[in-house]
Amino acid sequence: MGMASASAPLSFSSSLLPSPLPHPHDTKTKKHRAQVPNFNLIHCSVTSTNKHTSFSSESAVAAKKRLWKKGEYPGVSETSIPGYRSKRTPIKNLKKKLERKAKAKAWVNTVAETFSDHVLKKQWFQALQVFEMLKEQPFYQPKEGTYMKLLVLLGKSGQPELALKVFNEMVEEGIEPTPELYTALLAAYCRNSLIDEAFATLNQMKTLPNCQPDVYTYSTLIKACVDALRFELIETLYQDMDERLVTPNTVTQNIVLGGYGKAGMFDQMERVLSGMLESATCKPDVWTMNTILSVFANKGQVDMMERWYEKFRNFGIDPETRTFNILIGAYGKKRMYDKMSSVMEYMRKLQFPWTSSTYNNVIEAFSDMGDAKHMEYTFEQMHAEGMKADTKTFCCLINGYANAGLFHKVISSVRLASKLQIAENVSFYNAVISACIKADDLMEMERVCKRMKEKHCRPDSETFSIMMEAYAKEGMNDKVYALEQEKMQMLSEASGHRQQNI
Repeated sequence: MGMASASAPLSFSSSLLPSPLPHPHDTKTKKHRAQVPNFNLIHCSVTSTNKHTSFSSESAVAAKKRLWKKGEYPGVSETSIPGYRSKRTPIKNLKKKLERKAKAKAWVNTVAETFSDHVLKKQWFQALQVFEMLKEQPFYQPKEGTYMKLLVLLGKSGQPELALKVFNEMVEEGIEPTPELYTALLAAYCRNSLIDEAFATLNQMKTLPNCQPDVYTYSTLIKACVDALRFELIETLYQDMDERLVTPNTVTQNIVLGGYGKAGMFDQMERVLSGMLESATCKPDVWTMNTILSVFANKGQVDMMERWYEKFRNFGIDPETRTFNILIGAYGKKRMYDKMSSVMEYMRKLQFPWTSSTYNNVIEAFSDMGDAKHMEYTFEQMHAEGMKADTKTFCCLINGYANAGLFHKVISSVRLASKLQIAENVSFYNAVISACIKADDLMEMERVCKRMKEKHCRPDSETFSIMMEAYAKEGMNDKVYALEQEKMQMLSEASGHRQQNI
């Protein structure tokens, strides 16, 4: 059933023609996980019976028989003298003390759970607040795992300066740094394109006998160089690894493959892949497959993507759910809905689960062309299947409603995201700001930007770019200049904080 037109609905339940991609021996592919149900509105109710077991004791406090010393008369005690108030704690007060202690222990568990919850939801500011509150308590004990969670979270949240501050506080509290902790700090720099700071951290690790960089450290730094298109540094890092007897693994090579592919350096990409095929320790895997397919999918080169898919199948590499999600996303962006639908049906045939990414790709396809009707239908099906929406889901919904001119639904989507406690990162705010611009509501755009800063979400280059373009379109050159100054000040402050903390 073809879907050539942009307005044609995506048929999820119909029997479609097979995709040209399935390989002849695909039917022998190992089954993954449980069978996926038909894609219909399914209202499932899961009931679980919790068995509560009550525990009782015959006596809370066992009476101890006092052993009297020689010459001590047991018949009269201090407590038997009228009007005497014992200095010993009465049983009822002791009971209250034990109850307070139990409550304190429960409070500690609650705080720990709250901290973990904020980390899980990527709410770095709230996580830091709870952590600071926890540190003030007398029972606080610094733990390496807690600091590791914070370092990773701050790195992912665009807060490398705070990551360094937390790292230094950790050392002051007496926790010995490990290669994993240093790598987490290095990764925070890498995620925020701070290559020089990342190399400085690497050099510092080399001077510490117990914190020597490993393959994960180098792989993280290589990825940062790849993302920054600093390919000259990659060879330097490879030489450094060779001198220190650190062997690149498949992950390392996949990172370099993706970098060469994104830069259009296909000869180098094939050279690395040929080396992997000849290697005994760095054989290509399904991630290699996904990396190269993503390169061509992101460039919109569907034909090359399909050719490489067949090549990897001939190498004996079987696809996984993410592989199919990449294909679905590529077909969706090209509005090749027949192939997109065929891949989804093919996943069902092989009992591969449809994930949030699968639905996000379909939602994004309809979002790009402003097809609110089918975008909503897909979102409802996603909810019915029990798939959890994430930040990308709502970014696509907001963009889709804005493209369709349904700005009241943009507002409702933002409210729903807040209700579901969806992480409001810079991509989320950029989507809302773009929607305001499409609605010609620059005042609301400014309010969203203000809320973004109040929520401690730092604007990125895209934020400044889309806002400056909106002001320039209206001839508001003073606003454009103000944003340029704000951007320069933000970069300067970030650089100053880094120099101060190094």
